[in-house]
Amino acid sequence: QVHLVESGGGLVQAGGSLRLSCAASGFTVSGYDMAWLRQAPGQEREVVASINWTGRTTTYADVVKGRFTISKDNAKNTVSLQMNSLKPEDTAVYYCAAKIHFSSSWSNGYWGQGTQVTVSS
Repeated sequence: QVHLVESGGGLVQAGGSLRLSCAASGFTVSGYDMAWLRQAPGQEREVVASINWTGRTTTYADVVKGRFTISKDNAKNTVSLQMNSLKPEDTAVYYCAAKIHFSSSWSNGYWGQGTQVTVSS
């Protein structure tokens, strides 16, 4: 059975850092594209960062470029999101997701339950 479990969320002041982790079970992250998405109240879910199955290609939303870094550890079967210089507008529920490389939509993949990140001003 497939599971994605996020951890590391919490409350942080603006300018601070958090590291989110996603532990996968039931499949191996080495064979999947992985991503972190977020959804703020009243807003649509957006892809924050993604890493392809080889780990060689990463993409970031413009609003987080230079501040967030996605990585994956195939040996531990985990994916992480290092978030630096956090801003109040980064406040959201953050989700870990996985999809096969040839699928165009994260909606068709696996999802975690989400972890709340709150950045105070």
